[in-house]
Amino acid sequence: MTATTLVTGAAGFIGAHVCRELQARGAPVVGLDNFNDYYDPRMKRDRVAALCPDVEIAEVDLTDGAGLAALFDKHGFTRVIHLAAQAGVRYSLENPHAYVDSNLIGFVNMLELCRHRFVEHLVYASSSSVYGDSATPPFSEEQRIDRPRSLYAATKAANELMAHTYAHLYGLRSTGLRFFTVYGPWGRPDMAPLLFSRAVLAGRPIQVFNHGRMRRDFTHIGDIVAGVLGAMDAPPRPAGEDAAENGPHRIYNLGNHTPVELEHFIGVIEEAAGRPAEKVYLPMQAGDMVETMADTARAHADFGFDPATPIEAGMPQVVRWCREYFGDNA
Repeated sequence: MTATTLVTGAAGFIGAHVCRELQARGAPVVGLDNFNDYYDPRMKRDRVAALCPDVEIAEVDLTDGAGLAALFDKHGFTRVIHLAAQAGVRYSLENPHAYVDSNLIGFVNMLELCRHRFVEHLVYASSSSVYGDSATPPFSEEQRIDRPRSLYAATKAANELMAHTYAHLYGLRSTGLRFFTVYGPWGRPDMAPLLFSRAVLAGRPIQVFNHGRMRRDFTHIGDIVAGVLGAMDAPPRPAGEDAAENGPHRIYNLGNHTPVELEHFIGVIEEAAGRPAEKVYLPMQAGDMVETMADTARAHADFGFDPATPIEAGMPQVVRWCREYFGDNA
């Protein structure tokens, strides 16, 4: 039987792009998504139709243990790319139970299925937000992550500990990927790249937190997809073959390792949109981080991760896509 990869969160921004690339490689892939209403489900369905229309996507929730088990039994997955989660730092302040359900209960369900169905490699999404108040830029995988600034960050740090435990107890080979502010066409509408692009195009004001004194390691979706699949193709050695304390579990940063001043980021959008932004400066929001910057040396050494897309090339793609998808009023 041909090896099949499961991609969870397949209707999400990163998941749909990963499905598209796997299919382009000729690799059998099945997706999973619950199409929830954290943002407009219609956009998720449009994303799937545009990027991976021929991929089978099962509508199953991560908390549905029986539904997940049936899907595993049907397809016999050998590799799992687990991208499904309740996302969003600010939303975790409003609806914490959604994060417990998807990011904790759902993650345990996925670990248990990977363990009992003898999945060869689990690649899962973590986040740069795990660094919180403990680390200093550039963030390296060796720095502490025990002072998260949001419940979302805490659940992602917990995922890393849970995967570490399953690697040691059961030999489950797993790789956690800490994503740094991913952007690109078909991106999440609740994140700054789309929020700002749409507002500038429509002549609406944008909210600039911490009075613009922020820096982000914006990472283009094309570079992220290359990193996800690079990590998938380079699993940790099986238990018993690796004397390192992490056993068959690894953590990698996937970022552009070039933080960008927020004001410069807005300037790139203004140039692409052909009009100035109306900026409303506000204090720092709860849960946010002032600066993110990825040390990607480990990912480069282990699977050649080499992000190559600056925002000056990537953000005009986003502005152009916003014009095409949302229309003149964005």
